[in-house]
This record gives sequence, C-alpha cells and structure tokens, in this order.
Amino acid sequence: MVDIPVRRAQLIAPFGPGAMTITKEGVSVVCAGIDHWYKDVYGTFDNTDIEHYKIHEWRLERLLDVDHFRLPPDFRKKGQSDEGINLYLNVPFLRFPQWHYCRFCGRLEKFKLHTSSNRLECPSCKVKNYKNYLVQVPYVAMCEHGHLQDFPWREWVHQSGRPNCNKPMYLVSTGGTNLSSMVVKCECGIKPRSLMRITSVNPNGTTYLSEHLDEKKDSIFTCQGKRPWLGTENSQPCSNHLRATLRNASNVYFAKVKSAIYIPGDTTKEVDEILELFYSEIFQTYFNLLNQIPLPIDKKVDSLRNLAKKELKPYTDNQIKDALIRLNTEAEVIEEEDFEQVSQEHQLRIEEYNVLNHETDQHNLRINKTNIAEYKPGVSTYFSDVFLVEKLKETRVLAGFTRVTSQNGLGTEELKEMLRLDKQNEEAENWLPAYEVYGEGIFLKLNEDKLAEWEQRPEVLERIKPLQDKADELYKQGRMEHKDITPRFIMIHTLAHLLINQLTFECGYSTAALRERLYVSNRSKESMCGLLIYTAAGDSDGTMGGLVKMGKPEYLESVFKKAIDNARWCSADPICMEIGSQGGQGPDSSNLAACHSCGLVPETACEEFNRFLDRALIVGDLSLSTIGFFN
Repeated sequence: MVDIPVRRAQLIAPFGPGAMTITKEGVSVVCAGIDHWYKDVYGTFDNTDIEHYKIHEWRLERLLDVDHFRLPPDFRKKGQSDEGINLYLNVPFLRFPQWHYCRFCGRLEKFKLHTSSNRLECPSCKVKNYKNYLVQVPYVAMCEHGHLQDFPWREWVHQSGRPNCNKPMYLVSTGGTNLSSMVVKCECGIKPRSLMRITSVNPNGTTYLSEHLDEKKDSIFTCQGKRPWLGTENSQPCSNHLRATLRNASNVYFAKVKSAIYIPGDTTKEVDEILELFYSEIFQTYFNLLNQIPLPIDKKVDSLRNLAKKELKPYTDNQIKDALIRLNTEAEVIEEEDFEQVSQEHQLRIEEYNVLNHETDQHNLRINKTNIAEYKPGVSTYFSDVFLVEKLKETRVLAGFTRVTSQNGLGTEELKEMLRLDKQNEEAENWLPAYEVYGEGIFLKLNEDKLAEWEQRPEVLERIKPLQDKADELYKQGRMEHKDITPRFIMIHTLAHLLINQLTFECGYSTAALRERLYVSNRSKESMCGLLIYTAAGDSDGTMGGLVKMGKPEYLESVFKKAIDNARWCSADPICMEIGSQGGQGPDSSNLAACHSCGLVPETACEEFNRFLDRALIVGDLSLSTIGFFN
C-alpha cells in the first residue's frame, strides 16, 4: 500500500475510495475502501478511538439509512494528540494499474497492488546491463457497474478469454499518435496485435473490446468484476461490456456525494427528549391552545415554558426552538406525503426550504431577513424575499461512486457496498465517510404570483419541450434520476449560474468556491421557488467573507442587473442562442442557450452537471422576448 498526502475533504470527493490519483513520484494509485481506514502504520486498530471521528446529521442518516458518519482520519504524530490516541492513522492507496511497461524495450510486467517501490527496474534491460525503469500502462478497463481492472493485455494479444501462454509480452510503438500505432507482442510468436479501436463504444452501449477481443469465436469478453480498491484481485459476477479508457479520463470516477444544510433539530439527546414530550397528549393540548393565535417562535417558547414549567426546566430556549422547528418540518412533510408520494431527497429539500424562509440565530445557522421594500425595482419586483445566511454548516457524505456515467441505475445500498469489501451486516457499525464545512450564503425567493403566470405561457412550455424529452431519454438510459423538468426549474437553475458568475467578480470568490442549491417544486400542497448561493469550501477560499454583504440593499441590485444584462448577449451569439433553439448543446445535449461563454460554471458548483440551462427563459430569445421571465 502506498501513502500520499491528500486533504481530508478530498477523500469525500474527488479522491474517495475507488478513485485514482497520481503521487508526487508519478505513481498512479487508487484509494482503498473504507474497510482499511482508521488503521495505524502497522495495519491495526490498537490505538484508535473512533468516537473522535463520528459526526451526526439526522436527515442524511435517515436518507442513507446509516447510524452515523465519520470524518476521514487525520495523520497525527506524537505530541499532536493530547490523549496519545489516534496516532499515525492513514488512508492507504494501492498501486493501480498493476501492469507496467518499459519505454525503451516495451517489456510488460505485472506487480501486486501493495507494491510500494517507486522505481521498478526493467528485467529485460537489466539482463543487457541497461538501467531502465518501468512505468504504468496508460490504459485501464471499466464497466458501467463501477468495476475497474487492468486492460486484458494477455487476452487481447492471444485473442482468447482464457490464454494458456505465460511468456513475456511487449507494448511497443510503431510510430504515430493514435492507437493503431501501439502494438502488443508476445514471445510465444503469435501475431502482434494493435490497440486500434479498443476505446470504441457503440450507441447501444456495447464495446469493440468485448465484441472483438476473440475475433475467431462468436463470444463476448465481458467485465471480470474486479475491485482493486478493496485490496483484492478476486472477481464478482458481471455481464457488462468492458470499456477501455485512459486511466486519467474524466469518466473513470464520479463521486456520489449527498449533502445537507444544517437545520435546527439535529439528533441530540436533549432535542429527542423534548420531541418525546411534544408528542405526549398533554403537550398536544398545549399546542392546540397556542395554534389558535399565530405566534413567533420566541413567543411560543415563552408560552410553552409557562404552561409546562416543570417538564421544560432542564432544557435551554435554543433546544426547545430546535425541537419546535423539527416538529414543524416533520408535520409539513407528513402532510405532503399524505397527498402525494415524495422522495426522501425531495423531503430533505422541503425541510431546508421551510427553515430558510425564517429568521433564526443558532450556533450553526444564522439567518437574517431583509426588508424587500428597501430594494430598488427589479429585485423587489421579481423577488418576494431575500434572506442573508450569515452562517451555515453543510455536511457532505460519500454514498458511493459510479463509472462511465454519473448515473448507472444502481440503488443506494448497492452504491454503498462499492465502498467496502465486507458486506454490511446487522452487527457491524453502519457508517459512511463525511465531511463538515462552514460558510455563508444568500437565499432568494422568487415572486410566486409572477412565476405562476409566466410558466403557463404557451411559448414557454413549447420552448422547454426539447429539454423535457432529453430528460426522459436520459432517465430511460439510466443516466439520470427521474426529475420534473419544468420552466421554473430551468429558469431558476440558469439564474443561479448567472448570479454565481457575476458574484465571482463582485466579491472575489472563485467560481469553484461558490455553490448552488435549488429549491424548486410545482406540487400543489407545497410550492418551492427559491435558490441558495453559498460558499462552503473546505479551505481558506470558503472563509473570505463578503458574499452576505452582496445580498444587502444597494448591492444586490447591481449584481442582479449585471447578471441579467450579461445574459442578453453571449460572445458565441447568435450561434449559442440559435443552436439552443434547434436541438441542444453542452453535456448530453441537454442545454438550450447556454455555453461556456455565458451560462456554465464548474461542475463542483452545479447540482445538475451543467445540464438543463437556457438563457432564453431569463431574457427571451432573438425573436420572442416574452419567453424571458425577467422581461
């Protein structure tokens, strides 16, 4: 196993279990599964106290069905831990790909996953008294179910899924820059074979590698079900076609990160105790009395203390507030579920939306509501509320990963199993790796009446039809989860990107440091039409400050106006706007008028991988201005 310095936040994404990276010595390695975490340099748990790493986020625990989360281990030496525990813990990385070749003679050699040497001599050159070193091959193979393996060099050159030859092989270049110039040879004398078309994939998902590895027989060479990041070369059954790819290709690893903004009501012992009291018959009587007259939450706390002095005496006002907010969000979600089934992910957003719409002053969440009347026309016309989130905490959890595409149709439990070697059982602790970050943000709530009228316009509904068809196509292909692509969703999503791009100029944050969080729903029992732009970067970029200031009167108007003005013309127009109206562009051809020159942001800042965007829904297209909400 190889150890490399990686920041703790990067072990959630992008360098979590199953992801490859390069050490400073140039060795390609893959992050080990969570079974190997929290061990010391001797591979034992003798001096480890897991309690120091446990964190809780009650809504994500409910969503992912786990008991708790754990921070990735940090490396501590003696003197850096007061208790003398959790010393020398690390997250191991294993050498992958295992096949290496000599750039001088082409000799191919395979090494074990735990080989730690940085410089491996070529045996063929050594016999001839030359000192040349082996480097890892540039190609690996993977499948849509997340398996990863070395390219089948021996099977490819022998055109057999079960070759008997064990003689040395060579990877040589015949001159040129494409795959056809790379040739695999074997000392057994079989005809050399080029790597031409090994990365080719058919539209139906079949691959040239699987279909033509054995050209003499009518058989398919499928994925071997390898999981090298778990420290084993054992296989598991898999019938997917095998895809060859460059080891550093962008589609080799997609981290499945689930996140939640902290809202009051985390599962602390005291809040749970108060909730049990609230569910009792006597407290239900109290609530019936209090609900007859709408009261602010602080007044409601005072009234409850007067009605139940003895029962609530052990608890602080903030703990009672947390319990009240959690009780209210659960009640609203239950009402919604009675009317129409909602996903747990959507339920999580409803809870956040309900909290972000109110002022609060908690340790990990501080929200101030502005007076919308103080804003100039423009902001006050199109937005009903602006909330300044002066402090927030976000918990990010690694819930698995995919390869080839960001969605592969596997369920939450199957994705979680990709992270560990031993299948989760009832006796073992059920946990996932997570990380907590802090930041600030601006929560904008659009004018519901204007939005409802605009999204019913025939020209608007006609405009988004191609994106709705594309979403249905991607869902049927298993490349995205089911999502309602509505005019308000596309418009609010595009607005978030435009504001992020403008805010980077106004307050100095990089675009990668800002994130969007969309709260959009057309459901009749609850309607959401808000967006949160926030910073929660794990490094110093997330603590610069200044984002909240840009949400205040006399600042937000300028940001908003410039963002809308910039949307009216793209440096790629009229092509950008015209291509959008003719079918689509961008990732999966799922955007209309949006490109890198106008509407895209770094993928880490976007919830939808830069898909489902259209400037025309903001400002109108070249021929019809009524399409734009802000016209």
